[in-house]
Amino acid sequence: MRKLLSLIVLVFVAVLAIAQFGPSALLSNEPTQQDSRPAPEFSEISAWLNSPPLTVESLRGKVVLVQFWTYSCINCLRTLPYVTKWHEQYKDKGLVVVGVHTPEFAFEKERANVETAVKRLGIHYPVAQDNQYRTWRAFGNQYWPAAYLIDRSGTIVATQFGEGGYQQMENAIARLVGEAMPTAQATDPDLSAVATPELYFGSEKNDGAIVEAQDATRGERAYTLPDNVPPNRFALSGLWNVTGDRATSSADGDEILLRFNARKVNLVAGSVSPQTLSVTVDGTPQPPVTVDGSRLYPLYAGPGGEHVLRLKAPKPGLSAYTFTFG
Repeated sequence: MRKLLSLIVLVFVAVLAIAQFGPSALLSNEPTQQDSRPAPEFSEISAWLNSPPLTVESLRGKVVLVQFWTYSCINCLRTLPYVTKWHEQYKDKGLVVVGVHTPEFAFEKERANVETAVKRLGIHYPVAQDNQYRTWRAFGNQYWPAAYLIDRSGTIVATQFGEGGYQQMENAIARLVGEAMPTAQATDPDLSAVATPELYFGSEKNDGAIVEAQDATRGERAYTLPDNVPPNRFALSGLWNVTGDRATSSADGDEILLRFNARKVNLVAGSVSPQTLSVTVDGTPQPPVTVDGSRLYPLYAGPGGEHVLRLKAPKPGLSAYTFTFG
């Protein structure tokens, strides 16, 4: 999960409207919460996809699930099968899912990029482009992904931050729409093998991700690989231009060396023109990866444990934003 929590589930469940269900409808044994709040409005949305513009007020009488996400976030992508399932299963029972797409990187503000991602990911519910973070701030949100469940009266009654907690959220949805509890139990993902945190390339969030011998401040410079890359760090080789949110290759054959501990590695990347990257893990060639748009690209899936990944860009123009793991 982006921001302070990484791969940690925090589920806070409030009361599901006593007037509707009575005390037996509480999702847990927690006492009645008096701090449930009216859902704020969708504010200054740049564009609506899959729907005309919506308002929270116009959705009164419906059960609404608002999910904050962004299309290059691996944690968000892993939640989407659950969210799309809930949409399909409960849309005719009174549930409206609204995906609030709040970008982390500049390329995620482009409507065409979001439209392409929505189609590729099979999302059919409304998606609001929250490019200015106005709806994010109205909800007081801090995380990707985050879900807010709103009852028919317009009150936020349950929230979910990060991955996991899927069964609790579906139980809450089922109760609010008046359906029986699901018989099939959702299983939370097992991410215990992930020992490497998300690693950013840009100067604003690098925070020690690059090896100590290399400069992570803004500017174009030549990099030489060190003798050793410590665990959970990466190093650059060749000519790279570091800006606030990325590092962009400036010469043929620029490389990245990463030491990680996980079963899967992804790279959020883009390129001035399509190019195919060569990837090796522990010296073993992996399937080449063609970067033909700005999004998340899987680089490796295999046994967990500590590994060394080497990535080579054949020509200038590769922009690397972040490594994520699974």
